[in-house]
Amino acid sequence: MKINFRGIFAGFVLTTLSSVGFAESDLLVGKWKTIDDRTGYSRADVEIRKKPDGTYEGIIVETRNIPGAEKMVICSNCPGNLKNKPFIGLPFIWGFKQDAKNPREFNQGHVLDPIGGKVYKGKARLSANGKRLTLRGYVGVSVIGRSVTWVKY
Repeated sequence: MKINFRGIFAGFVLTTLSSVGFAESDLLVGKWKTIDDRTGYSRADVEIRKKPDGTYEGIIVETRNIPGAEKMVICSNCPGNLKNKPFIGLPFIWGFKQDAKNPREFNQGHVLDPIGGKVYKGKARLSANGKRLTLRGYVGVSVIGRSVTWVKY
């Protein structure tokens, strides 16, 4: 019986490369600690998931209060069907698509400010090591907006 080592090696290389590519595309998926850009405190933990249509959404899984402030539990300022929903389970980023030219960038998303209740256009960029996410919400063009950085658990 003759063993085809070239075929086995080629199959191994293809399997390895395809799994590396798959892992690279899902660096956004997971649990993130949000950091409030105005106070420096972590306000919530968010779980980002990839939906079957290839877009990403983030759901609030835990909230924290800022020292000296009451913990908010209901999205009383949220628009439409999100109004008066609990923060836990609230989808507040959605529609993000991975950029084909730069897999660490995600565009065409929407960001809900759960405190103010406004929805903004959004884009995001992963750091080189995949441990930090810079999320930008903006109105019209991205120069008119605000950026926050999240840390991956």
